[in-house]
Amino acid sequence: MSRLDERLARIALNMVPGIGPLSFYSLVKGLGSAVAVFSASESRLASIPGIGGKTAHSLITFPALESARRELERSESLGIRIVVEGEPGYPEQLAEIPSQPPVLYLRGEWGEEGQPHIAIVGSRRCTEYGKEIAGRLAFDLARHGLTVVSGMALGIDTAAHKGAIAAGGRTVAVWGSGLDVLYPPQNRKLAEEIARQGAIVSEFPLGTAPLSGNFPRRNRIISGLSLGVVVVEAGEKSGALLTADFASDQGREVFAVPGSIYLQGSRGCHRLIRLGAKLVEGVEDILEELRLEPLQALPPSSTEGGVELEGEEERLYRILSDRPLHIDEIIMRAHLPAGKVASLLMNLELKGYCRQESGKKFLRAR
Repeated sequence: MSRLDERLARIALNMVPGIGPLSFYSLVKGLGSAVAVFSASESRLASIPGIGGKTAHSLITFPALESARRELERSESLGIRIVVEGEPGYPEQLAEIPSQPPVLYLRGEWGEEGQPHIAIVGSRRCTEYGKEIAGRLAFDLARHGLTVVSGMALGIDTAAHKGAIAAGGRTVAVWGSGLDVLYPPQNRKLAEEIARQGAIVSEFPLGTAPLSGNFPRRNRIISGLSLGVVVVEAGEKSGALLTADFASDQGREVFAVPGSIYLQGSRGCHRLIRLGAKLVEGVEDILEELRLEPLQALPPSSTEGGVELEGEEERLYRILSDRPLHIDEIIMRAHLPAGKVASLLMNLELKGYCRQESGKKFLRAR
């Protein structure tokens, strides 16, 4: 790497302060290549649409070759792969969107080419019911062979990633920081699990802090990677609604889970439904809208075969039989709140004691 080739130049250009996807592609288009950007005069750079004098000065003073070399070396030491737009390994689905990321940083693996992705997003400050629904949907989608995409934020995002992992499926987390800057710090263990069972991805160079302005940019990648976006619990100003907006602009499907009319966190979802989002009550609604058949029926998820049941889990298990029971009937027999029953059923399924059939029906698995 004794000279600045096009790949190095694109990595370097993505690192220049003040350069985002729009200005990146404006410069490359205007000057013909990223290499040409770093050999152009300051006045020529300033004449490119969207590039002012301040950014032009940053470009001519930026140590491109040295910075790109260091970025590659540090990425390699951290087990991070850098993929430039147009290279093999850059997701085709993402390449279709406006302002696609010029450069991606990746820990883990995308998975099999052509495997469909679905995003699940929602509020950080969510209810336990919201977490249960997000985890259940992610679990079921992963069991049907879909990769679950989210942003690894606390709340709904975290529940979605965990649900996919519990099912033995794949999940992708899109960060609003550099991949060497963990955010939120509470999710360190989850981040490692995602990297082993999917991928962590960011468009931001190493060392980038999780600034608030990064997350709207991050959201367009979440929707861009996916066939559709499922919103679970979102207030009227939730960032999840921005992800839904990106999905609409990108030609992706938008789904929303209804909630209580008394909760502020339901208002965003209800607004989406009024605007035409597909109402979701279960995984069947998503698969039907996307016209997807199960790609691979993952084997029933189970921890150790000797896991013992007690308390409410044992009580619910005794209600189940070899005949499929609708969840409403289970709720009536259990005399427990609907959210509690849904949570217990998910735990029983994770432990391998029950399985779900279409139409929200459950039966014993052992």
